[in-house]
Amino acid sequence: MQEDYKLIYTSEDDTSFKLKEIIQKYMRYWPWFILTTFICMGLGVAYLRYAPIKYQSTAKIKIVDETQELDIASSALSLLGGGSKVNLDNEIEILKSYRILSQVVNELHLDISFYEVGNVKTRRIWAPPFQITKHIAADSIRAPKPYIIELGEMGITITDVDENTYTPNLNEPEQPTEGLPFSIKMVEGIDPVFYEGITYKAVLNPFKSTVLILARDLQVISTSKDSEILSLTLESESMDLNEAILNTLIEKFNQDGILDRQLVSQRTLNFIDERFLYLSQELDSIEGGKESFKRSNNLSYIEADAGMSLQRKSETEEEVIKLENQISISDILKETVINQSDYGLLPANIGIENASLNNLVAGYNEMALEREKLLPTVGANHPTLQNLNGQLERAKVNIIKSVNIYGTQLRNSLRQLKLEESRAGSVFSRLPEKEKMLRSIERQQSIKENLFLLLLQKREEAAISYAVTAPTVKVVDYGLTNDIPVSPKKTMVYALSLLAGMFLPFAVLYIRFTLDTKIHDRNDIEKVTTDIPVVGEIPFFKDVKKKLELNDRSIMAESFRILSTNVNYLLEEKDNGLGQVVMVTSSIKGEGKTMLAHNLSLAYASLNKKVLLIGADLRNPQLHNFYNISVNHKGLSDYLYDPGMNWKDCVVASGADNPSLQICFGGSISPNTPKLLSGSAFEKFITAAKKEFDYIIVDTAPTMLVTDTLLISKFADATVFVTRSGLTDKRLLEFSKNLHKTKKLKNMAYVVNGVGNGKAKGYNYGYGYGYGSDN
Repeated sequence: MQEDYKLIYTSEDDTSFKLKEIIQKYMRYWPWFILTTFICMGLGVAYLRYAPIKYQSTAKIKIVDETQELDIASSALSLLGGGSKVNLDNEIEILKSYRILSQVVNELHLDISFYEVGNVKTRRIWAPPFQITKHIAADSIRAPKPYIIELGEMGITITDVDENTYTPNLNEPEQPTEGLPFSIKMVEGIDPVFYEGITYKAVLNPFKSTVLILARDLQVISTSKDSEILSLTLESESMDLNEAILNTLIEKFNQDGILDRQLVSQRTLNFIDERFLYLSQELDSIEGGKESFKRSNNLSYIEADAGMSLQRKSETEEEVIKLENQISISDILKETVINQSDYGLLPANIGIENASLNNLVAGYNEMALEREKLLPTVGANHPTLQNLNGQLERAKVNIIKSVNIYGTQLRNSLRQLKLEESRAGSVFSRLPEKEKMLRSIERQQSIKENLFLLLLQKREEAAISYAVTAPTVKVVDYGLTNDIPVSPKKTMVYALSLLAGMFLPFAVLYIRFTLDTKIHDRNDIEKVTTDIPVVGEIPFFKDVKKKLELNDRSIMAESFRILSTNVNYLLEEKDNGLGQVVMVTSSIKGEGKTMLAHNLSLAYASLNKKVLLIGADLRNPQLHNFYNISVNHKGLSDYLYDPGMNWKDCVVASGADNPSLQICFGGSISPNTPKLLSGSAFEKFITAAKKEFDYIIVDTAPTMLVTDTLLISKFADATVFVTRSGLTDKRLLEFSKNLHKTKKLKNMAYVVNGVGNGKAKGYNYGYGYGYGSDN
């Protein structure tokens, strides 16, 4: 249990440490977070300043169900669950149809948009102080045509996109200006002087694209699943424009529905009016003939028949009149159907007492009405239109057949009644021939009068139906605009700006850290290898040639003293009194191994230890630069070339300020360095030096570039492998790990050089906690 607790505790501690490490890694760049946040917030403020302000307007309408009648029966059906038959999806499509919206655009002249040009931004307006009337067809405009309009004491100045200037005559606004596709005049009661200094822009847009843009911006949705109310929403920069469009759209939609309902009634009225003219002429002719007949035969009236024979004869005559009336009406309907060639509407409910025939006529009218609605939007060869034409042709055939059958039935009945009438009329065979002829005239008069009265009744019914047609919609709310703009939203813009200000530097740093393969501190090394220790981190400082002073208390000095102490733990204690050899190497050039070897030797010297610093990088010696001497100064290569000379002749003192430190420079550059280092002379030199010095610091060549270091690595008691923050690639650690694993470098440990890249304050806790005032 105790071990489990330790594991849990260690895991939580590691997680907390890693999180803290990640936060600190990003917080080193806190000025960038603040700067980016300020920039993004500034951009947000600029966006709010320049972005167009849009308002949302909403109108609500209820679709009226035309199938519901206001009577007891329909109310009972509603109570029993007979709901509305309105299909809101169909109504929405009609509201957003090109046909309806084109009427709105045409009514409000939306294909001409007006803007007020400001110093900062240009905003759209609805009612400028002038009016524009186009003199070109709407279809002739293929692309938007902007015009700049300026008002002043001299009148109106108009400039087009080609910088052409026009000055219309306001005194004659109807007179066209040459080169302008429109005329302009001031709104009545407005003086252009009051608008001096204000610049307007008028844009003539293609009519079709204006309608399509309106269809795109208009949102029509149902307020709820079981509701018959539709919500119409529109957004733009002008509240008045939104409300005008919505209100006009409701008006046009309502008128369209009313016209659909009135169309059948109007066609019936037109048909009856035509028949009235014909019947009036026939009645006038019959009445005139009757008058002439009576005057010529001295007749005033017909005496009433007596007895049952007369009553029977009268009843038979009424039946005959009724049948002849039906025959006349059916002949009229048949004649109308035969003569009709444009699939127009047929007269409905003209008095035919045949329900099947009336239903056929009603069905034909419904298809004809559907065809008239479809015809403006499709071509003559459209499949749907052709299908409707076929259906109408078949319906006409059916109507004619039904009329023929109905007429045959009526004539059969009429023949029987006339036979009965003949029998009844035999009683009056003794009546004068003149009286018989008068009866015939009066019968014809009665037929025409009854037909006239019937048509008059139907006309009144059609006129009432036309006049009292119920509206298609009930307006719940006309266009209403919220004073709070829907775009841009300040809270959202500020929030997004703040989020962007924090996220952008984080994203850049995250990408940088993710793609970064360089070593930056000891943690990067410890993540790759755990069996090779890191004995020190050397902070970044600019003056790499600066020598350490014995009493120096700087961060650099303290870091090298800590390094020297940690290196001591790598060295094994020797009882023979010989000095310890510390070899300093690296993977590639530029990682600072020479500087580190030099300052490490100074750190040991500051402890009153006798230290020898050897420049063993014979191909590219750099140690002489710290002392401003020639690169060919006598040194190690000279001794290796001539082992017979005294090795002490190659060693020089570093100066009076560091009496414990002596230096052996690289010497003359040799053309065959591996041969010199592989000989016995170097071993002889090291063996002799170990008897004289406590520490021997050897600055060697980079291990990846040349083999020099591996030739002499066996003489080292410890190897300090230098890496540089921001320079050494993590992939190079695999090479140094392999050297350690194969024991080519003895007792190896890493040092990270240049940590912090100038941010030394991040390392004060490690080195600069102070030693009084000795600085």
